[in-house]
Amino acid sequence: MTRILCIEDDPMTADHIAGGLGEAGYTVDIVHDGREGLFEASHGRHNVILLDRMLPGMDGLAVLAALRAAGVTTPVIMLTALASLDERVRGLRAGSDDYISKPFAFTELLARIEAVRRRVASPPGGAPVTRLVYDDLDIDLLARRVTRGGRKIELQPREFRLLEFLLRHRDQVVTRTMLLEGVWDYHFDPGTNVIDVHVSRLRKKLDDGGARPLLHTVRGAGYRLGER
Repeated sequence: MTRILCIEDDPMTADHIAGGLGEAGYTVDIVHDGREGLFEASHGRHNVILLDRMLPGMDGLAVLAALRAAGVTTPVIMLTALASLDERVRGLRAGSDDYISKPFAFTELLARIEAVRRRVASPPGGAPVTRLVYDDLDIDLLARRVTRGGRKIELQPREFRLLEFLLRHRDQVVTRTMLLEGVWDYHFDPGTNVIDVHVSRLRKKLDDGGARPLLHTVRGAGYRLGER
């Protein structure tokens, strides 16, 4: 059972998060104060901590710094309305594992929780992943070669990076924000259709020759590589 600690001072936000995570099968504990949150997080009984940046009693960054100083390695995802690049950098340098800006799509929060859980589950010092496989799709990360059903697919560098990102989040809804940050290194929305264009090109190359569609648009949420 995955247990999540949510340290969030806004009751409505905390209840929304707890309700959604509960429906997704997680057990959630809610704390509204920074000092109490530090106390709860220090027990080490949670698998993931959702930590608000601005809290009464003790600031979120101070809570995070105290946890790391005490040797608590539980993954921390910071939640904040402070979306500037400097704030993100401060959070990451303080020891957070991820950073999500308010308001956020709940599917994105779920995806980020799953991502940090996978990273923790990977054995430390294990061999690096050099190949990603899904169904009949095969990516060689070292040779930068993509095949589907034995058919070689020629991809541009950005298309390759996009496909790699989607494969690493396979069977999950990947949002526009996740793609902008993970593939384009943007921490803002440029307001263009660059994602739509690249996804369309990638989908056409993957499905060339009548292959079963693997890359799907999830209306109003993002994209998913996997089954419908």
